[in-house]
Formats: sequence, structure tokens, C-alpha cells
Amino acid sequence: MSKNVPRWQSGKERGHQGLMRLMVFLSLRLGRRITRHLLVPISLYFLLFVPEARRASRSFLGHVHGRPARITEVFDHIHHFASTIHDRVYFLNGRFEAFDIRVVGRECFDPPEPAILVGAHFGSFDALRASAWSERDLPITMMMYPENARKIQRVLNAINPERAGDIIELGQIDSMIEADHRLRQGHLVGMLADRSLATDPMAERLFLGAPASFAEGPFRMAALLRQRVLVMAGIYLGDNRYEVRFEPIADFRDITRGERRRAIDAAMDRYVARLESLVREHPTNWFNFFDFWASDESHSPTSTRGTD
Repeated sequence: MSKNVPRWQSGKERGHQGLMRLMVFLSLRLGRRITRHLLVPISLYFLLFVPEARRASRSFLGHVHGRPARITEVFDHIHHFASTIHDRVYFLNGRFEAFDIRVVGRECFDPPEPAILVGAHFGSFDALRASAWSERDLPITMMMYPENARKIQRVLNAINPERAGDIIELGQIDSMIEADHRLRQGHLVGMLADRSLATDPMAERLFLGAPASFAEGPFRMAALLRQRVLVMAGIYLGDNRYEVRFEPIADFRDITRGERRRAIDAAMDRYVARLESLVREHPTNWFNFFDFWASDESHSPTSTRGTD
């Protein structure tokens, strides 16, 4: 692996635009109940013929359960991921009536105010946007790394091109300016702290019993823009059921410059602790299919408590 490429970017992207469009067409024409049957052979294919995903799932489930994962558990893990990708077709087309979505933490938006939402590759981000709070004039914008942003753009172009404006590419000169602009307009701005680029500042925390690296960027940006921070998660519960959770973990609106470093560290501690709790509660919603704990020569943590 290149020293400038993080582990999560080193895997070969699977999928084809034409196949994606066919799946979208069949899903919208035949309906969710019928096309869900296609997810079993798709999941079996990844279980049998994508060893990287199989090994990563086994490693992760081993950390969660403290024992070797069973092959049925690995299949269930992959199938949950396939299910949320399938549901994306309906979420992005506004077909929310097919789902039973429960929102926990709705009071975080009384009154409706902007915030930075910090999540992970855990559960369904599309379920977050489909939840009832989206009707309360709190639009959401997602900040993503360029390669991920382009992949999502391709998905959006295949499913619903009108949603393409919901994404800001990270790493651009005006990324933070655009995020600040949207926050001032009353948007929620979402970021994921479980992946980063090789040049990004990282901090190490214990996660499921072993050291892992997390991105400081979302918390630094929240501090610089003086925003409150909420943990977000759209948890897939099986069948057509989702539970959307929001939980406040930090408020940088009134901190001084001298308090910033300590406040960032405390926010990261709360984020990792909350993420671990959610992952232990719903392990099949973890969608990082690479070795999350392996040492990465391309990207070493700045420290267990980074400098500012």
C-alpha cells in the first residue's frame, strides 16, 4: 500500500454504473419486498468471493464478541450492509412510506438550530435524512473526502441527481467557508470521524479494547466555527425498521481559545465512547470493511491527546 493512501482507500471499488442503474430500475419497478430477495445472492457473493470484506468482518466481530466470529454472523453483517444500500434507492427517491423510522433525541432540535453532526460508517446516513426532523426546516449537508464524494455523486446521479448539492468536498480551499455559510443558513453539517486522509490530524483512542485512530477534523472545525456537536446514527434494525439517534456531546459556542484543546479532547472521548456503545449494541451496523485497528504506515496518530 502506498504511504500516502489510507487503508480504507486501498481496496478496489466494486460495482458498475450500469449494474447500479439496473438495480435501481428493478427496485423502483418491482418494489422493495420483491427486490430484497436479490440481496441474499449478492451477500453470498461478497462472503465467498471478496476475502478482504470477509476477513475485516471477522476481525471486527471478534473485537465485539471476544471470540472468533461464526460464518453465519459474517453473512448477517454483510447482509445488513447490502440491505441499507438497497434502501438508499427508496430513501433518495422520497419513498419513506415503506419504512418504520423512530427518532430518538428529537429534543436536540427544539428550537431548530444549526449544528455539526459527527458520525461514522455505522448504520444508514440516508435514514437520518428521511427522519421526521427533516421536515422542520433543518436541511443537512454532508462533508466528504473527494474520492468518497465522487463515489456518492455517481450513486446520486444514478438514483436522484437533485440530491448532489447535499455534499461538500473536504480538502478544498473553500470547504470550511462553504460549511460555515451553510451553518449560517441554518443547515446541519455532517462529518464522519472514523476515516481520514493521510495528511489529516488524528488522535488515538481505545476502541473495542484496542487502540484505533480517529479524525480530529470534525471537532477542530466545530471549535473554529463555534458550533455545537451532536453524535448521529441511523441504525438499521432489520426488515423495514430504522432508529435514528441524536445525542449532544459538545458545545463550542462559548469556549475561549485557551479552552479549545481540552474541549476538543473531551469531545473526542465522548464521541468514541458513544460510538463504542452503539457498535456493541448493534454490531451488524458497522460498515468499515477493512482492518480498523491495523497499524497504518500512511497515517500515524498525532498522539493520544493531539496538539492544537
